[in-house]
Amino acid sequence: MKQPLVPEIAIFVRTLELGTFAAVAKETGFTSSGVSRIISRLEDSLGVKLLYRSTRRLALTPEGETFAVYARNILEVVEAAEADVSKVMGRPRGHLRVNCGTAFAHHKLAPLLPLLLERYPEITVDISVSDRRIDPVAEQIDVTVRVGPLADSDLIAIRLGTVKRVIAASPDYLAARGTPRSARDLLDHDCLLLTGFSRQTLWPLYENSRRIEIAVRGAVTSDSADALLQAAIAGVGIIRLGDFLGTEALASGRLVPLLADCHDDDPQPITALVSPGRLSIPRVRVFVDFLKYNFAHGDELAPLRGSTVNS
Repeated sequence: MKQPLVPEIAIFVRTLELGTFAAVAKETGFTSSGVSRIISRLEDSLGVKLLYRSTRRLALTPEGETFAVYARNILEVVEAAEADVSKVMGRPRGHLRVNCGTAFAHHKLAPLLPLLLERYPEITVDISVSDRRIDPVAEQIDVTVRVGPLADSDLIAIRLGTVKRVIAASPDYLAARGTPRSARDLLDHDCLLLTGFSRQTLWPLYENSRRIEIAVRGAVTSDSADALLQAAIAGVGIIRLGDFLGTEALASGRLVPLLADCHDDDPQPITALVSPGRLSIPRVRVFVDFLKYNFAHGDELAPLRGSTVNS
């Protein structure tokens, strides 16, 4: 069997990422039919069909799903090897796959993207946003950002920063329903709850110097932290949210902090998870460095120098 070439594998992987031959053609300078022929040569070399083709979409065959995992790993190994051989880590380039929750995506990552892309113009970024836990290895994610405690895994955990919780509600909600003055007052209020995380329904507060957990209830739940933020601003209920998610709403007065004297703000780590094989890839390394630097320095966005990643 003829051995497949790395460029053909790279075109195959990029086709999976962009979803169409036309999109890959626009990016690479090939024609759509040219991209299709490259994939066909790869299929001929392997002796199997990798893609189902139709006028509407492309879909992986079972063999294609298996090969896709190896194909991405091959490209990662080649890129890491090139960096080692050149005695430097290489110029950051290529497609970066990131997964994070809605709060982090909208309120931390999105505002930083222009600066990231300005510094590293050869990097493209695909951000998958979900407030549910995913399997980074199965979904071939380069960097996964998690807020809160981590489950045991083989991934490298890199501490980015810390998030604290704030209990808050809109002035309109408080005018209509009253302001809770103690932990147990929350039982008489509508609270907004994030689904998928059982611990989110138990709000930690202090009562007579004793830490208790209040099992709050409410009419609205969501798997999107950002949706709950907007509901709180609209006056639907009381929210307990990460401080970076509520910064603008609290500063503008659209949300009012509550129970600060008895609430346990429960500092939790913000962590980047990376598989060991990916951390040596330049685009992954500089992205993690970029996040670490900006958590440490806030608005002081001076150019990064060197590598600062430490697990």
